[in-house]
Amino acid sequence: MVRFLILILLAALGFATIVAAAFGSTGWLVLAVVMIALFGLAIYDSLQTKHAILRNFPVLGRMRFLLESIRPEIQQYFIERNFDGRPFDRDTRSLIYARAKGQDSHKAFGTERDVNQEGYEFLLHSTAPVSPLEKPRKIMIGGPDCTQPYGVALMNISSMSFGSLSKNAVLAMNKGAAMGGFVHETGEGGLTKYHLEHGADLFWEIGSGYFGCRNDDGTFNPERFAEKAAYPQVKAVTLKLSQGAKPGLGGVLPGKKVTAEIAEAREVPIGIDCISPASHSSFRTPRELMEFVGRLRKLAQGKPIGYKFCVGSRTDVLAMVKAMLETGITPDYIIIDGSEGGTGAAPLEYEDHMGTPLTEGLMLVHNALVGAGLRDRIRLGAAGKVATGSDIVKRLIQGADFTMSARAMMMATGCIQAQKCHTNECPVGVATQDPRLMRALDVTDKGNRVHNYQKLTVAEAEQIIASMGVTDIKHLNTRMLRRRTDHLTTKSYASIYNWLRPGELLVEPPRGWAADWEEADADHFGEFAALGYLEPMNAEDDDAAYVNPQTNEMPSVASRNGKVVPQPPRDDTREKATDGATPVVSGSGARPEGKTAARQ
Repeated sequence: MVRFLILILLAALGFATIVAAAFGSTGWLVLAVVMIALFGLAIYDSLQTKHAILRNFPVLGRMRFLLESIRPEIQQYFIERNFDGRPFDRDTRSLIYARAKGQDSHKAFGTERDVNQEGYEFLLHSTAPVSPLEKPRKIMIGGPDCTQPYGVALMNISSMSFGSLSKNAVLAMNKGAAMGGFVHETGEGGLTKYHLEHGADLFWEIGSGYFGCRNDDGTFNPERFAEKAAYPQVKAVTLKLSQGAKPGLGGVLPGKKVTAEIAEAREVPIGIDCISPASHSSFRTPRELMEFVGRLRKLAQGKPIGYKFCVGSRTDVLAMVKAMLETGITPDYIIIDGSEGGTGAAPLEYEDHMGTPLTEGLMLVHNALVGAGLRDRIRLGAAGKVATGSDIVKRLIQGADFTMSARAMMMATGCIQAQKCHTNECPVGVATQDPRLMRALDVTDKGNRVHNYQKLTVAEAEQIIASMGVTDIKHLNTRMLRRRTDHLTTKSYASIYNWLRPGELLVEPPRGWAADWEEADADHFGEFAALGYLEPMNAEDDDAAYVNPQTNEMPSVASRNGKVVPQPPRDDTREKATDGATPVVSGSGARPEGKTAARQ
């Protein structure tokens, strides 16, 4: 390596000498100045203490830093193949750019992917395909308690806040959504004037900071919420519990970044740290979550209310389901965010190792709602690396009713996947507040591109659905999506995964679900079942080990198979279950009767 760098340096000096000689005395003067500067830099590098490589290899060591700084560009533009880039491969990025520009997105000479590789997935076409719909379909959102249902497109703009995105990027997306008649979700950073500029249909997202509808102490302000929820552009409200990039993590926008515009949008003081807590102050349990959903729906005059989260514990999901059954309150929609989501900058450990991927999370929630007899009341959205027509169709088969896309919409707006979103140095003006950089993003042109991209991608999804011989997406089923499990075998999603029957959890939970269903409690998030090797010999001596960290309460103790097992505390005021009773779901409240908890 050192010899290589020395050769480069000697070659550079030789070239500089030739150039200097060609320009006579002036050239030699310039060369002398350069050499003196390099000599001074070498002395500095030898004396500084921060970089060992520069102390040992003055000046030459800086070549390493230069090469390291341009490594992502070299990798992306010269080394990676069309189908193996990350997070989005070149084929996908090229498709998005082509559709955004209204250009031909076809590709010649066949697929470059290894169709015999384990994990490869494909959709099954029909021998008798049908014609696609003339107009893109809309999915109606609105449960029995919703008085203002809304028809959502198959693909929409997922939540991205002003502050994370530049105002020009928000304006361009809003313009594209208005032109195409699809949803622009605001992100938790507030309902801003830029989201209202072009009149697009909005899903107003509210996070744990309640920006735009908060009191001075950061708690929820119902009057401010009701005022903004009444805006005609606001078609629904999404309560954000967590996001795929960093589930279970809050955030802090440093005071120096809280400009006047951001302070206005979020209704916080200028120049003061803007804190998004890790969890909500308005609810702490699944039951309280459902009650808060019902409260929001009343304040919003019956508009659809949903929530978004990245799936963690299955017990938590089932606890939400039990809360729905016991309160009779259900959200109008739930958006599942996969752990592969990534518009928000996050610690690498969270991006790589925290949260459930979209496929597993989506199917889990779909299964839980089906098993509890609630699926027909609630629409499911899927968010996380949805970029192509086939992505949309796969998510519909896995349980979604519609999809949300963030990074693909950023690329339609001009993003080049530079991965500098958190540095305020986005080179194309999408994810920055630097006026010099954002001025390059023309709102009119990029708004047209967002519209083109969504329109052509949904049209391709509709064409794929037609090629599968389906006119109503209710007829899509898990047999139509297959995955290669080894070099000789492919299996359908119907055989790879276990799918619950309607109401199955209420009657007889299958073995794989029974323990989690029994443990789930409408009054607690979290898992409290004891591990065998941690079970105390004497419950009274070790009760402290099982204190609920959320409530600081000590769980009660029950006996199961001769072992002492800690149980979550029960509400004694709740209606007692009757042994042998068969659980049923009846009425619009979907309130179960009989044995609902199975904890005897």
